[in-house]
Amino acid sequence: MSLTAALDSARASLMASGIQSSTISRNIAGASTAGYSRKIAVLDNLPGAGVYVAAIQRAASSGLYNNVLTATSSSAKQSAIYDGLQKIATATVDDPELDQSPTAQLNALKQALQQYANAPDNTTLAQAAVTSAKDMATSLNEATKTVQSVREGADADMATSVANINQLLTQFDKVNNAIVRGTISGDDVTDYLDQRDSIVSKLSEEVGVSMSIRANGDAALYTDSGVVLFDKTARTVSFTATNIYTPGTTGNAVYIDGVPVTGANSVMPLKSGKLAGLAQLRDQDTVTYQSQLDEIARGLINTFKESDQTAAALPDVPGLFTYPGAPAMPASATVSVGLAGLISVAASVDPAQGGNPNLLRDGAISGNAAYNYNTAGNGGYSARLQQLIGGMDAAQPFDATTQGKPSGSLIDFASSSTSWIENQRKTADSNVTYQKTLLDRSTAALSNVSGVNMDDEMSLMLQVERTYSASSKIISTVDEMLQSLLAAVGN
Repeated sequence: MSLTAALDSARASLMASGIQSSTISRNIAGASTAGYSRKIAVLDNLPGAGVYVAAIQRAASSGLYNNVLTATSSSAKQSAIYDGLQKIATATVDDPELDQSPTAQLNALKQALQQYANAPDNTTLAQAAVTSAKDMATSLNEATKTVQSVREGADADMATSVANINQLLTQFDKVNNAIVRGTISGDDVTDYLDQRDSIVSKLSEEVGVSMSIRANGDAALYTDSGVVLFDKTARTVSFTATNIYTPGTTGNAVYIDGVPVTGANSVMPLKSGKLAGLAQLRDQDTVTYQSQLDEIARGLINTFKESDQTAAALPDVPGLFTYPGAPAMPASATVSVGLAGLISVAASVDPAQGGNPNLLRDGAISGNAAYNYNTAGNGGYSARLQQLIGGMDAAQPFDATTQGKPSGSLIDFASSSTSWIENQRKTADSNVTYQKTLLDRSTAALSNVSGVNMDDEMSLMLQVERTYSASSKIISTVDEMLQSLLAAVGN
């Protein structure tokens, strides 16, 4: 090898070592930065020209990265569902001290009726039974408010999620364009690639997403149901929030580029992500539980209804429990939407409203004498009270679409409703735990591949320093040889 070739080779080695050293320093500085991937200076060799840095690449694994995206979306969905169900369960069934659950209130009402039936001439016990009935109605009213509040919260969170998605897509557009331009011009775009991956990771929390890489580093984004989120340009994600929810309110759908991705009319519904979880909570789980509450309310009105005691064959009418649709009875075994929020105790039997609690014993709560059971006005009359107690244990049909017990006593149906919401919450909790564990393991696996190991970086830095020292020594030696040669020629 000539001295000139040796000098060129050493100089190239110095330049390569400098870039390597800079890359290692970059890795060390970015080690604690979320989303940073290890950068690698790829070396190549040209005959006669020595070693050079052909490219700066980053350590990455598309398979592991996709696993992290999937786990993030699934975890976010289950967390959204669990958080909502937890609020409902805490307010309606997780109250052993307050006993505000429908089942507990029904049992308390039954006990109060039994005590009253044992002493039907005791006005204090009559008032206690009416108070227990009012507590029963109030628990259903409050449960309805809780359910609709959770729906309102889910709807508001959906609006926030949509705003986040649009913001992230805007950021993705800018970074993706920078990657394409940099790739075409041959620039180092690894930091931009990290930024893009970080954006997509955040996006996966809101919606299930997959990324497809194309020529020049260009990327396209799709939801887990196949709807395009980004292809050359960001697609518009739109949603109109509903500020106030009642049991009959149907929330608006989320649209991506005009395609509905949530709601009953969606042909490509989202499968994962916070947005999918909120939509399921708002449109399915809470609606089902509200239907169960409405059926409990309907069952109460049916159980405590009054029947004509004359030969006139008048229709049954609401008795102790009533609602705005009285004197008509709600349809049998059919959900009357929002009934749990409207049920109340008849004013005529409520002492707080000037009513007579003994009408619970005698009948004619509706004000029509044809429904009077205690025609003799006997203070010791208990047959009607015993009939009401038996009615709470009697089987009756319930709407099968509520996922509660389709046939059984009112208390049985209320118990099945409690079991349903508890099972839904338990399932969501288990899913959250599983998905978070899966996410942690997927993240750890990706970090092992793309993360920065300080020990490895320091070891590599020592190797680069030795290479740099050796190259410097070669240059110094060649310089001395050239100076000696020139001196010899000059002499």
